[in-house]
Amino acid sequence: MQETLKILVVRFSSIGDIVLTTPVVRMLKKQLNAQVHYLTKSSYVSLLKNNPYIDSVYQIENSITEVIADLKKEKYDYVIDLHSNLRTQILRLRLGVPAKSFNKLNMEKFMLTNFKIDNMPKVHIVDRYLETVKHLGVKNDNQGLDFFLSTTDKIDISIFPKDCIVFVIGGQHATKILPNEKIISIIKKVNKPVLLVGGPEDFERGEQIITNTNNTINTCGKYSILQSASLVQQAKMVITHDTGMMHIAAAFQQKIYSVWGNTVPEFGMYPYLESEQSKRIEVKGLNCRPCSKIGYDKCPKGHFKCMQEIDENLFLRE
Repeated sequence: MQETLKILVVRFSSIGDIVLTTPVVRMLKKQLNAQVHYLTKSSYVSLLKNNPYIDSVYQIENSITEVIADLKKEKYDYVIDLHSNLRTQILRLRLGVPAKSFNKLNMEKFMLTNFKIDNMPKVHIVDRYLETVKHLGVKNDNQGLDFFLSTTDKIDISIFPKDCIVFVIGGQHATKILPNEKIISIIKKVNKPVLLVGGPEDFERGEQIITNTNNTINTCGKYSILQSASLVQQAKMVITHDTGMMHIAAAFQQKIYSVWGNTVPEFGMYPYLESEQSKRIEVKGLNCRPCSKIGYDKCPKGHFKCMQEIDENLFLRE
């Protein structure tokens, strides 16, 4: 009888990237019946704790030295490195087992952001992640992303107005975020009940928005990531920047209006298997875009046209 494979999947950050790795985890478990362990940073463990396809989660605060002794004891058959940096290269060397690492395509991203030469493959990052396990015989099951909530994570959305739209107003970088004035204008055009979702850092912006709109509720900072995900799951639709919550919404197969500023869908990180009702909203044709594969604290050009010129009429529901 064939022994069960023991596989370590590695991805340290971010929220979105970890959600995007969930198809790899699911397929390793379901197709190979592997014992799947996952290594990430401690701040992201909550994203994985309810995942039934993960047998064990290891975490670090800062360094792999915190867990390397424990990982060696596991005697893994394979390491699937979906983070692929110097730290994970050292991890692979120290574990000394067969490993496959993800190609980040950094040169292609550099050419696109700096010279606007698009050599990026027309392939979603999930499918590129899956290339790292293709040699094990794993095939895409086309079941999309996973995100699991426990009963304690679930918020009863019926305490809010019926048929609420969730507007995720935050983002990792300022150049990924619509100006508040634009958000206010969009909410007025949509003219539906809106729940603002974000972290504690978004609370004050949320207060400004609800002061200037009707039928808008600010939940920013009031719920955990998983509780906010519960609101996203139950919403009528979701408006979101290019954020981790966008990918959580995709895991729930939500109708998503994704808003793109300094980043572009061509990087391959648009909502995976997005519904036909979803939209990608962006200002095409700007010769300064994309200016970064991640983002900045402010527009390098000073005009922020990628967000200021977003067509608000595109948010009117069809």
